[in-house]
Amino acid sequence: MAAITAAMVKELRDRTGLGMMECKKALVEAEGSVDAAIEELRKSSGLKAAKKAGRTAAEGVSLIRVSDDNTVAYILEVNSETDFVARDDNFMNFANELLDVAFSNSVTDVESLMAGELEGKREALVQKIGENVTVRRIVRVEGPVVGGYVHSNSKIASVVALSAGSAETARDVAMHVAAVNPRVGKPEDMPAEELEKEKDVIKAQPDMEGKPAEIIEKMMGGRIKKFLAENSLVEQPFVKNPEQTVGQLIKGEGGELVSFVRLEVGEGIEREAVDFAAEVAAAAGTSKA
Repeated sequence: MAAITAAMVKELRDRTGLGMMECKKALVEAEGSVDAAIEELRKSSGLKAAKKAGRTAAEGVSLIRVSDDNTVAYILEVNSETDFVARDDNFMNFANELLDVAFSNSVTDVESLMAGELEGKREALVQKIGENVTVRRIVRVEGPVVGGYVHSNSKIASVVALSAGSAETARDVAMHVAAVNPRVGKPEDMPAEELEKEKDVIKAQPDMEGKPAEIIEKMMGGRIKKFLAENSLVEQPFVKNPEQTVGQLIKGEGGELVSFVRLEVGEGIEREAVDFAAEVAAAAGTSKA
């Protein structure tokens, strides 16, 4: 068997990103062949990635890619277990590669995206960083004018499509969406069940008690109108100029809202409550006082 040299260990570390001892062990088992060691590590990586697959990944990033002609955009969410890993270059490079592939190949289905070599890269990343990594959502948005915005920490991303106007205005509206988080685009888009829930809330308020039905109906109408204005994108005061609504901004350029998408990292994911003191104590073989 060939002697395992420091140069061989370094080469394997550079090519895999794994620890020195793990690389040395793999080289010993592969009888000094770097390529054979990589193959075996890929196999074990799949096993280790499978063990981590059940762990909750609710951190991560939301990213966008907009076409040069501002008519198509892709918005993607990739999750990790911790925010620390979400800021790691290896994780970010993987997320950006996913977005590049989805954008270049018009892929909007996570399963299709991960069917090829990208799944192998995900497993290798899990092996390297020691955390579960999941690709959660990909959405394609298209229209005559499309703009996107990513919040500085990459936790919130949004894309807006307009029927007309400038790409800068579409981006500004996307920034508003990221900041304010409207429920719907227009008042008429509000689901009927949401309206019924809000009506129940309004009816239960103390100032409604004992009032005649016609008065309640009048008060209800005003409050529902306010609810719709507060939660509909086109009716909201524009964050960069509260003197005008988002709808007025868009109409000022001869356009209308076509659609919008907003992804916030981890929204809707049930996070595990972790007792870190107990976890450390378990690892140390002691009990928590």
